[in-house]
Amino acid sequence: MQIRVTVNGTVHDSDVEPRTLLVHYVREVLGLTGTNIGCDTSSCGACSLHMNGEAVKSCTVLAVQADGASITTIEGLAIDGEMHPMQKAFMENHALQCGYCTPGMVMAATSLLNENPKPTEAEVRIGLEGNLCRCTGYHNIVQAVLACAGD
Repeated sequence: MQIRVTVNGTVHDSDVEPRTLLVHYVREVLGLTGTNIGCDTSSCGACSLHMNGEAVKSCTVLAVQADGASITTIEGLAIDGEMHPMQKAFMENHALQCGYCTPGMVMAATSLLNENPKPTEAEVRIGLEGNLCRCTGYHNIVQAVLACAGD
């Protein structure tokens, strides 16, 4: 099937198999490997990206369902080589260890702040509950989101 998507501001016309997952399309067809594949069951959130401004787990979306959509991946958050404030907050607050969950966590966190610019700590924890991290214990991740919200 033929699809047209705008990814990180660039329009892409592609012929894809109807069963191709969006995460595989982004990684394998477009070569944007910042979006990680974690569980393939929508449990971990490592594959989170923005579709039409909303965080989605790209392992649950078929590429054909994204036809006409605007997609932002972790690579698209930086502007002119300048890290997004959330990326800076993650770095400054030591909100990562192995880094595998970080792209999905950053994408979920930026979506959360788009919906709720001044969340409480409890709201951040609830907002990120669909994204799993095995290394950090979440405290620094929550602190990074709160720090970014304070900007």
